[in-house]
This record gives sequence, structure tokens and C-alpha cells, in this order.
Amino acid sequence: MALVTGAARRIGAAVARALHARGLDVVVHYRNSRDDAQALARTLDLERPGTVTTFGCNLVDPGAPERLVSHATSRFGALDVLVNNASSFYPTPIDTATVAQFDDLIGTNVRAPFFVSQAAAPFLAARGGSIVNLADIHGRNPVAGYSAYCSAKAGLIMLTRALALDLGPEIRVNAVAPGIALWPEGHGNAQARERAEQLVPLRRPGSAEEVANAVTWLALDASYTTGEVIAVDGGRGIAAVEP
Repeated sequence: MALVTGAARRIGAAVARALHARGLDVVVHYRNSRDDAQALARTLDLERPGTVTTFGCNLVDPGAPERLVSHATSRFGALDVLVNNASSFYPTPIDTATVAQFDDLIGTNVRAPFFVSQAAAPFLAARGGSIVNLADIHGRNPVAGYSAYCSAKAGLIMLTRALALDLGPEIRVNAVAPGIALWPEGHGNAQARERAEQLVPLRRPGSAEEVANAVTWLALDASYTTGEVIAVDGGRGIAAVEP
């Protein structure tokens, strides 16, 4: 069984579909997108009835990670894969950023994955399972105006490596760092997007499905890989820094 946080839409939904296609039961976690989560669950259930459930909560609330994992394991009886995908993303200009924004970005991108992993670890260990975190190439190469978000994703990258030490050998822990996979809603105009895509050696944005393929490989097939961060960025990480 796979538990995917933030799975109602976009990359999370693509990951849920990919893992379900590999034969896993899936728990679709959501925070606000209840209708999307339930629609995805209905679609997947048509393919294999009784194999998908949803659960809504804010993962930074005290006790929420334990409730989520309890729901997942009570529903399906075991846990093989955890994908920490849920995330907040928005700019935090240094002159206007607030404590609430900083806490939210660190909370969703570092604190929540830590405590969901903590709650899931006994169940994953019993199955020789794996954790895959959704990082970001900007956790390694920051972008102006997003210092809190970039710091949070850098923290998630280090958390991935640290948990690989703490949870091995029973549990493998890896991360995928997308580049331009899906443009954030309302982020940038067409010209800005075109300029950004020209900095990618493959000269195109990626897709949610391409990210999901990498997540699935790490989760299920990369049996001798742990503590790694795989960039799915069309080569953006090796390109010249934008002037």
C-alpha cells in the first residue's frame, strides 16, 4: 500500500495514479482539495474496486501525521511506500516576509515529512518499505525572492539523507527534485515561462508523469539506492546560472 500526501492534484495525483497502476492500494491525502481527491479516488476505484481511500488533514496540526498513518494502516493493514509530496510554495521577499509564512513553508516542507515518516516508520520497516520525498532543484540552487521556500526544500534534502541513515537498513529513503515540471498556478507570464524553459538543456518543461515515473522507480525498483536525490529537471541543474 502507498500513502501519498498532497495527492489530490498535480504531481501528487500523478504519483498516486502511477503507484496504483503498479498494483498498490493508495491513500490519497489532501488538505483543502477534497473534491479533487474524491474524484481521483473514484476514478482509480473504477479500475480496481476497493483499492483507494482519501483522508483530509493539515499535516502541521499536532497529531495529524499519526491520524493519517493510523487511517491508512487501519484501512489496508500494511504500508509499503510513503511519498511526502504535500508542500506550500510562494514568494517571501526578504523585506516583507512574515513569521507565519516562514513557519508555514518550513512546516509543510520539513516538519510534516519528518513526523509523517516517524509515524509510518514501524509499518514501513515491517515490510521493507521505502520513503520518497518531493524536493526541488531550488533546494540546491536558490532563486531570488523565495528564500524561505528554498531553505525549506534544502532542509528536506538533508532530512532525506539523515533519515536514510536513521531508518536503514529496513527502510530506503530517497527524494526526487523536479525542475519545471508543472508551472505553479498564477506563476509567471508566458514570456517569463518561455525564458525559463530556454535555460533548460532539453528546451521544454517536464510533466507530472515524468516526475511520477522517477518517484515510482525509487519507491519500488531502486533496491540498492538510499539517501539519494534524483533531479528530474531536463538538465537545468547543469546549465549556466541565469544572469
